[in-house]
Amino acid sequence: MKRRIIGFELDEEGDWRAVLDCGHRQHLRHRPPLVSRPWVLTEEGRVSRLGYELDCRRCDEEMDNGATENFGSGA
Repeated sequence: MKRRIIGFELDEEGDWRAVLDCGHRQHLRHRPPLVSRPWVLTEEGRVSRLGYELDCRRCDEEMDNGATENFGSGA
């Protein structure tokens, strides 16, 4: 499910996480050559991504779990 980035925070290991409008967080690491997100390293870069939409896997999982729980329950 698409959710907008509303902010950023550092985790306990110093990696950046996006704060999504659903309240979930998602890591956005810059670890070349596998993951290249140099924009996450600067305030300007992070600000430029506010409002950007990411797929929130936790929302997807919650939606799937809710659908599974309601399957066959008549709800």
